[in-house]
Amino acid sequence: MDMNFNKNEDHNKLLVSDLRQRLAKVKLGGGKARIEKHQAKGKLTARERIAYLLDADEKAIEIGAFAGEDMYPEHGGCPSAGVVVKIGHIKGKQCIVVANDATVKAGAWFPITGKKNLRAQEIAMENRIPIIYLVDSAGVYLPMQDEIFPDKEHFGRIFRNNAMMSSMGITQIAAVMGSCVAGGAYLPIMSDEALIVDKTASIFLAGSYLVKAAIGESIDNETLGGATTHCEVSGVTDYKAKDDKDALDTIKNIISKIGDFDKAGYNHQTSKAPSKNPEDIYGILPKMRNEQYDMQEIIDRLIDDSDFQEYKAGYGQTIITGYARIDGWAVGIVANQRKVVKTKKLKDAKNTKGGEMQFGGVIYSDSADKATRFIANCNQKKIPLVFLQDVTGFMVGSKSEHGGIIKDGAKMVNAVSNSVVPKFTIIIGNSYGAGNYAMCGKAYDPNLIVAWPSAELAVMGGTQAAKVLLQIETASLKKRGETITPEKEQELFDKIKSRYDTQTSPYYAAARLWTDAIIAPTETRKWISMGIEAANHAPIEKDFNLGILQV
Repeated sequence: MDMNFNKNEDHNKLLVSDLRQRLAKVKLGGGKARIEKHQAKGKLTARERIAYLLDADEKAIEIGAFAGEDMYPEHGGCPSAGVVVKIGHIKGKQCIVVANDATVKAGAWFPITGKKNLRAQEIAMENRIPIIYLVDSAGVYLPMQDEIFPDKEHFGRIFRNNAMMSSMGITQIAAVMGSCVAGGAYLPIMSDEALIVDKTASIFLAGSYLVKAAIGESIDNETLGGATTHCEVSGVTDYKAKDDKDALDTIKNIISKIGDFDKAGYNHQTSKAPSKNPEDIYGILPKMRNEQYDMQEIIDRLIDDSDFQEYKAGYGQTIITGYARIDGWAVGIVANQRKVVKTKKLKDAKNTKGGEMQFGGVIYSDSADKATRFIANCNQKKIPLVFLQDVTGFMVGSKSEHGGIIKDGAKMVNAVSNSVVPKFTIIIGNSYGAGNYAMCGKAYDPNLIVAWPSAELAVMGGTQAAKVLLQIETASLKKRGETITPEKEQELFDKIKSRYDTQTSPYYAAARLWTDAIIAPTETRKWISMGIEAANHAPIEKDFNLGILQV
């Protein structure tokens, strides 16, 4: 192994180490003191509840762990958006579990909390997998009620989705394990079955203080909306549990009785490990985002037996397309090639050299055309798609424009948009501009989208963006008659670039749920496998149709 490999390896392993430290901090929720206070009430934490419920918590995947990070400093923060979401197995059946974290502002809903809950429901609806709600929440965070209450993608959408899932036959089970107040009280009752824990849980539209203020009635919370009231008087809940573990055991028992589902039928065989060591990825992936490398070397360390059937290998070489298996599942891979390639052209009287250089990470007309054809093939063959993103955008300049790059790019975006097979996006490095769109960014409904710690998401790279913004800023200052010295210009450039670089961080994206997670490269196979297993619950209900496509 060369020195460059070792430098890359050290850099990328440090990024993963930082990722794990950040995750460890996030998992503390509201902090150790609040966890101890919560446990002193005889209650499990949100993460303890999920760990007890799942067959093997370490094999689960967590959605949105970094949601809300650094987003609400003036309100004391909202670690993991105050809710934990995991996809795992309960009694062998794949489910998604949503658990309010009462150590974070008593489980109150911030705007990002609503977005994360809606993402969990979206996954359940798209894949038709059971969803379990472990409710322990004080309801809407009132200081920010205007950003969480009334809009289409706000709090009320949760209950609309409850109703939609019920009509779709998707199992919903809710366990009330703490507070469940105001509008939030509708969530468990709109589920198929509802449980409530005796003495530590309650459900009501208004608590005892508000009832006293509103109608003058004096009543304690337990009598107003405790387990005995709702299981024996109102009939609102279906099961009374003596404690958290009893409630979770009841859920396990219910899930174990659910019948099988009609499968989509995605091709699956016995899983094989890659024949090339996945740990090598850390040395192959460059430290600098503008350096070249061979994406095929990454692919070989993600797929079963490192066996890749490449499609149109000699054409459109800045995108790699081909068939493989990941954890036994057949997949079609669309990946940005990051090394400089030379196209081949037939020699003639006018062209004696033949070919031209193409830059890695850039989508050219021929590579967009190839990707479009391959995506169509995968839809016809019912093969899930995996997009490996390290893209700086589409090629620019007169030659590309005259050659129809916009039209060819539009074809690729069309194919991605209309694709009916499951799509999974892994952001390995750059994810810039329209390249993000064409390679199935968040706006194009990937079933799951994750980033490696090396990822960057933005309209363009920090240096390029800073240069553009600097030109605008200096022109404005000169217009006002201010003198711009080289030192002042460098100071402005550094300030702009620093701000822009912060916004391109994968953690900035994950905080806003532009991605579902940040993962170590060696976890990629698990995420794709879990995603395809979930998608296999939902048979494809429409044909692949590109609509009006200019050829």
